[in-house]
Amino acid sequence: MYLIPVIANRGQYNHRIYRVLKYLGEDSRLVQNTISIDELTEYRPKAIVIGGGPYLDDVGNSKRIIENFYEEIPILGICLGHQLLAMIFGGKVKTAEVGEYAESEIIVDYEDEILKGLSPSFNAWVSHKDEVSKIPKDFIKLAHSETCEIEAMAHKSLPVFGVQFHPEVEHTPVGPEIFKNFLALCK
Repeated sequence: MYLIPVIANRGQYNHRIYRVLKYLGEDSRLVQNTISIDELTEYRPKAIVIGGGPYLDDVGNSKRIIENFYEEIPILGICLGHQLLAMIFGGKVKTAEVGEYAESEIIVDYEDEILKGLSPSFNAWVSHKDEVSKIPKDFIKLAHSETCEIEAMAHKSLPVFGVQFHPEVEHTPVGPEIFKNFLALCK
C-alpha cells in the first residue's frame, strides 16, 4: 500500500490534516509519533506529514522519521513539524515574542511549489507559542507575517517544506490548495 502517514504529535488539529488528505482523495493514515521506522516503512509512504503539537520535548520518533525519509520522499512539517525541520537541518527555534492564536495575514516572499498561486498574500490560522528564529542554511524563506518572520520555508533542493500556520483548518481558506500543491510533488 502507498499512502501518506500523518505523524500526530498530540496537536489539536492533526486529525484535520488526515481528513483534508482523505477529502482530496489520498489514502492517508493518522499515526502516533511513537510509530517505529520499520512500521512506517511497511506503509510504503509516498510522502509524510509531520503534524503539530504543544511541546518540542514530546515528539516521539518524529525527528528520526524526518532523518530517515527526507532524501526519499516529500515531507511537509506543520507548526511543530515545521519547527522540527528547522532544528534537524541546523536552524533555531525560540519562544515567540507574541504567541499567536488567531487569523493572520501570510505574506508570500517566494512562491515555490508549495505556495504556487497564492501570492502576494493570504489569510491563515496560526496557533503557536514557539517559532523558527533562524532558518537552516539549505532552506529558503517562503513567507512571513507581521508577528512571525518565518511562516513557511523550503529546502533548496529536496521536497521538504515547513509551514508555521495551519493549512488543515477551514480558517485557512487556501489550505486545500497548499495540500494540492504538496500532493502534486508526490506523483
